[in-house]
Amino acid sequence: MTVIDISPSVMQFLLAFIVVAPLLGALAALLPAPPGLRGRNPDQAVLRHGVTVTGAVLVAAIVLAAGFDHDHPATMQATTDISWIPALDVRIHLGIDGISLPLLVLTALLTFLCALYSYFKLPAGPSPKAFVALVLVLESGTLATFAVLDLLLFFLAFEMVLIPMYFLIARWGGDQRQAAAWKFILYTLLGSVVMLLGLLLIGLKSGTFDMVALATDNGRGLTTSVQVIAVLAIGLGLAVKTPMWPLHSWLPDAHTAAPTVGSVLLAGVLLKMGTYGFVRILLPVAPDGMRTFAPYLAAFAVVGIVYGSLACLALARTGAKGDLKRLIAYSSVGHMGFVLLGIATMTPTGVNGALFANIAHGLITGLLFFLVGAVKDRYGTADLDTLAGATGAALYGRAPRLGALLAFAAVASLGLPGLAGFWGEMLTLFGAYSPAEGLSRPAFRTFMAIGAFGTLLTAAYMLIVVRRVCMGEHAPHSRLSPDEQPQQAPRAADGPQPAGTAGSPSSGTAGPWTATTPQLADIHPYEAAAWTPLVALTVVAGLWPAVLLGLTDPAVQQLLAGGKS
Repeated sequence: MTVIDISPSVMQFLLAFIVVAPLLGALAALLPAPPGLRGRNPDQAVLRHGVTVTGAVLVAAIVLAAGFDHDHPATMQATTDISWIPALDVRIHLGIDGISLPLLVLTALLTFLCALYSYFKLPAGPSPKAFVALVLVLESGTLATFAVLDLLLFFLAFEMVLIPMYFLIARWGGDQRQAAAWKFILYTLLGSVVMLLGLLLIGLKSGTFDMVALATDNGRGLTTSVQVIAVLAIGLGLAVKTPMWPLHSWLPDAHTAAPTVGSVLLAGVLLKMGTYGFVRILLPVAPDGMRTFAPYLAAFAVVGIVYGSLACLALARTGAKGDLKRLIAYSSVGHMGFVLLGIATMTPTGVNGALFANIAHGLITGLLFFLVGAVKDRYGTADLDTLAGATGAALYGRAPRLGALLAFAAVASLGLPGLAGFWGEMLTLFGAYSPAEGLSRPAFRTFMAIGAFGTLLTAAYMLIVVRRVCMGEHAPHSRLSPDEQPQQAPRAADGPQPAGTAGSPSSGTAGPWTATTPQLADIHPYEAAAWTPLVALTVVAGLWPAVLLGLTDPAVQQLLAGGKS
């Protein structure tokens, strides 16, 4: 069944367009704007160009999803297969199935929303041309990662996103941005070198780099020792990107320093590339190797769940001077731990839960970073003690819509039933209760119990954040030190600035808060436009999970069965 009937050739063109168009758009962004498209100034023209290109890619992704045959989601569709390097049997092989299609649409959506948000609220930094070009290159690399079906092309696309994200952090980030950017690039590059060795080992030993052929073979052409070495090498590279504890330490620094749209793309899209690699490559290509390491992967996953939650609790406590962006970053370590636990079960239930949690995390954490960025713009800080101690009635009293939306995103993140975050965690725990044959059931049930305890910790720190940021601390204002007073947010150097933004005379936040200026600017129209799709999809995925599970389940069943339905 398809929503609209599209010919195979048009489907091929749409997928190729989705992958290539952002790259061409990045090149065009660096060129002078034609006279008729310059608008009021060149900066506005290039920002509008970014919105146009990402919007066209999103429309193409939606049309591709509408033309996708939902009756056969396990079949690769919109495929292109062209010889590229015959000597190495490397091919330009593209295609999508029920596993990759949701990630493709999520990437296109989040990048468009980030481009739209940046049109009105460009982070302070160098040329807007470079900013737009880097975002488009980042989008192209991420989309290619989810669309390519050749191991070497997968590696090239996987690496393609590193340099744009490095510069987005290093040039448009906040405090400590240089150190955070270097930490990000060094961790991920070192992991990628090891991953490349594992990919080459699989390709040379099996005689092909084609991911579909390798998945169909299901490891029968590889000895157990080769599979174990390949899983260790490739898994380390993917674990750094996921990120898995204890290879996660680059993530909090990167998120804290990154601009708002950088944090949204990093959490909502880039982290998914690592877990996607586990599902697309390691589970079907090296099942024996995965079975060997699955208990260790699950153990690291549940440690990450508890560690991330405890770190968030430590940041949320009064007097800790915890940064709200850093807290959300540590929450990602815990949430991605659930994804890794689901993959480690090697069961359809667990892997489907992992894929669902991937999408839910992209929607909810993307929304959270948008909201935290808005709070920081209004107060000039993301320090929790300042937000809670200097604000009296806090967000509920000063910006009620913003406060309500932050509370919504927080309860979605903690896995409230009826919202998207619930289903991924629940299915993951169900998968751990009954893992694949050959895995220790007592061990995985122990991991399940630890993971369930992690959900309680998640609820604890998220509710503390809502209480402190949205309701505030009721300390007398006379006791506040100057450091605790909200500061004027820096005005972005470039890009259109709508009236009423933080720091403008009409916003009432040009200086420290006083009783005579209690209100903050509430949600602006451009913020509502960027955030509403994420809110709506969070609710839809929570109330109607069959839409996503109907896509992923047949593809996962076939993947785990070695290409056999």
